[in-house]
Amino acid sequence: MIGPRSKSIGEGSYEQFAHRYAARADAKAHNAYYERPATLSLLPDVRGKRVLDAGCGPGIYAEWLLDHGAEVVALDVTPDFVEIARRRVGDRAEVRCANLEQPLDFAADASFELVVCPLVLDYIEDWSPVFAEFHRVLRPGGALVFSCGHPASDFFKHWSTGSYFDIELCEWTWRGFGEPYPVVKSYRRPLNAIINPLLAAGFELDVLLEPQPVDGFRKDETQAHHYDELMREPGFLCVRAQRGQGEIPAEEHGR
Repeated sequence: MIGPRSKSIGEGSYEQFAHRYAARADAKAHNAYYERPATLSLLPDVRGKRVLDAGCGPGIYAEWLLDHGAEVVALDVTPDFVEIARRRVGDRAEVRCANLEQPLDFAADASFELVVCPLVLDYIEDWSPVFAEFHRVLRPGGALVFSCGHPASDFFKHWSTGSYFDIELCEWTWRGFGEPYPVVKSYRRPLNAIINPLLAAGFELDVLLEPQPVDGFRKDETQAHHYDELMREPGFLCVRAQRGQGEIPAEEHGR
């Protein structure tokens, strides 16, 4: 007899409050006026490009990408998010339920020009196979843009009980999406455990951005007290990396 399917850290965390998250994330200050403007600033012109939205959540980025002319394949590990994203974008995008900790078997080699992965990787312990798959599905010259928790903030301010140099599973109670407050698990890691797996997968580091919030952050009265804090101290890290132009697409090998 087949036992129950084991759930990833991300699914186990977000299934508790996926609909509440979806209702607030468009306008919530840390998303709308901090992480999202920073991540969007790293994107190339997406018009006409085939884009993988890796960890699409409720479909906010997928919708933005579609509205700016991209062809989008979106995926998420949480079934509620997949359904919410499908309702949001309709038939304009392919939305899949998939786990980034598993091979992206649906995607051919060199089949995307951009991979976007916002605030997703913190729920995955080992980034090496994830970056290897992103590198595989990107065409030469394609870009990977991702955001994650800032290693300094995660260690010195929020969660850690161990050494900065550890990759550590932590948990904390999120109070920004209403009650019952979800207990969210994620991994924090040192800077070298962010950058070195990226380079080992064959990517070239292009931009490393430690963002500050934009002015609109202060419009959310429940979060405005964090504005001055984030102007002084980092909260997120945003990265753009490239797959080298000189690499030969997989379909051309052996010609």
